[in-house]
Amino acid sequence: MIEVRHLTKRYGNHMAVSDLSFKIEKGVIYGLLGPNGAGKSTTMNIITGCLGATEGDVLIGGHSITEEPKEAKRLIGYLPEQPPLYMDMTPKEYLRFVMAAKNLPVKGRDGELDSVMEKTRIAEMQNNLIRNLSKGYRQRVGIAQALLGNPEIIILDEPTVGLDPAQIIEIRDLIKELGREHTVILSSHILSEVQAVCDAIMIISKGHLIASDTAENLTAMLAGTTTLRLEAAANESSVRAVLDHVDGIEDLHMMQSSGDATTVELKPEENTDIRARVFHAFAKSDIALLEMTSVRASLEDVFLELTQQEPLQEAAPQDQQESDDKRKEDA
Repeated sequence: MIEVRHLTKRYGNHMAVSDLSFKIEKGVIYGLLGPNGAGKSTTMNIITGCLGATEGDVLIGGHSITEEPKEAKRLIGYLPEQPPLYMDMTPKEYLRFVMAAKNLPVKGRDGELDSVMEKTRIAEMQNNLIRNLSKGYRQRVGIAQALLGNPEIIILDEPTVGLDPAQIIEIRDLIKELGREHTVILSSHILSEVQAVCDAIMIISKGHLIASDTAENLTAMLAGTTTLRLEAAANESSVRAVLDHVDGIEDLHMMQSSGDATTVELKPEENTDIRARVFHAFAKSDIALLEMTSVRASLEDVFLELTQQEPLQEAAPQDQQESDDKRKEDA
């Protein structure tokens, strides 16, 4: 469906995307995951033909985005992070304008307009000015324009940014529905969003593709790093004394101690189950084990392990710089 070949994009001395290659298969919802500044938006802008690559090429349905842009773009519907909406138009007027811009056949436009508005659930707002719509409805209008022409591929760049929790759920449900009929590529830096919506995940860091698989397979990569969290009815020194005699503990971290109880997190040696040893050690010492829980690796653990980054919500923003550079280049 889409083949990205050795894609590279430089902004002066800054390498936004570096020798990026991957394939997108038909009928799958892909999540493009990475911290701000990882190169997600740059990659999407190149795939859609909105930005030229320094090196490399993108084939869409066998058509090169650089050599056959018209043929390639007909297969794509694109929602940028900032939807290209005209605030003084109504959704109906705006979608008719987009139809004309896409040069869609005049015959059948009314039927397609009704179908797209129904699919994105904006029909009831079709005659309201876009400036008066909520952010959630504006996003729906943006998705509606991407669907016009019934493209095989829908590309969505940060589609839930700025939405409230209820609107986020609505947009996620809409994306899942689109995935039944289209190939969808969803860019996000929100782990829970990608995990909730996508069939496959690609992780980008510093312009490089560092992992590509399902969420289940990616988390299985760290299955050997399952930690053990326990609470014991004793002070910190007593708990540490018991654990010092348990074999198979690679590392331990005292999380909380109130004097009467202590919470500790243990990292076992690779492929080692220490639960029975820990239980018997505390029983032998006549200390009550109040709780013991295995904590399996999450998608966030995988992300941090692969990218060596701080948690995503704390990552330093750089996408704005990429956007500013893009505007300068387009000018």
